[in-house]
Amino acid sequence: MSQIRLLVDETNMDERLDRFLSGMLENKSRSYLQKIIKEGGVLVNGKAVKASYRMEAEDEVTIDLPELTEPEILAENIPLDILYEDEDLLFVNKPKGMVVHPAFGHYSQTLVNAVMYHCKDRLSGINGVLRPGIVHRIDRDTTGVLVICKNDMAHRKVAEQLKAHSITRRYEAIVLGVLKEDEGVIDAPIGRHPTERKKMAVNVKNAKTAKTHYKVLQRLHNYTWICCELETGRTHQIRVHMSSIHHPLLGDTVYGPSKSPSHLQGQTLHAKVLGLIHPSTGAYLEIEAPLPTYFQKILKNLSENRKISSNI
Repeated sequence: MSQIRLLVDETNMDERLDRFLSGMLENKSRSYLQKIIKEGGVLVNGKAVKASYRMEAEDEVTIDLPELTEPEILAENIPLDILYEDEDLLFVNKPKGMVVHPAFGHYSQTLVNAVMYHCKDRLSGINGVLRPGIVHRIDRDTTGVLVICKNDMAHRKVAEQLKAHSITRRYEAIVLGVLKEDEGVIDAPIGRHPTERKKMAVNVKNAKTAKTHYKVLQRLHNYTWICCELETGRTHQIRVHMSSIHHPLLGDTVYGPSKSPSHLQGQTLHAKVLGLIHPSTGAYLEIEAPLPTYFQKILKNLSENRKISSNI
């Protein structure tokens, strides 16, 4: 059993206890926390309360969480599209639909399973058994370049660059509508959505600084092909920012229209370029992942003023 103590501040006043906890403990579902509350595993100022209890400033919340046994993650012989590899780093081109690391209910067929098979025991262990070598991630339906750290030294040095926002990260995307300006900057803090836990939103409580630079590559039939460079790296940053200016990504049913074009799996977003200072050599290293076939087909259809093919 592990115990967590939280002190409520004014920003969370009048928020339901279960909602407050789901925001603070992002890896725990609201239904799971409601179960813990109902069983008396959560105390507010030393007393058991209901999930609907409204928080007050300076409330002290104590949570007793049962110890969870981490599942064994197995190496799997899954093909990798390797862009670059040396003794410290492995750059891969992640395909659409592949989850980066194992999580509850999804312990196989992830990038980690594939990397474990390829690298054997040559992976950093800083992020534990569920995320060996993983120093950053991209969404399941986002394609493109991702770096894996093969030892703890490399992991620490790459993590420092991520924290300092000094890593080059350029993405390409197709958004709905035609952007009027050739380029621009979206500077809007991003945080957890106040009512929909799995979503992020701009200008909400506890939001963190987020800045995205975008540039038009080509204006298409009711769409725009753009390049985005991240100055920060918040969860769903490009998806949230482009939606906030009324140009959500094509295929993004979370931040855009709920209906996606036929056979289009998730957002049309590709991590094109990743550049960093190599942890051993100190030289700048930049790796590029080519646009996936499905993305190229969409561009071809739109440039020919045709509807998005259902056969992508």
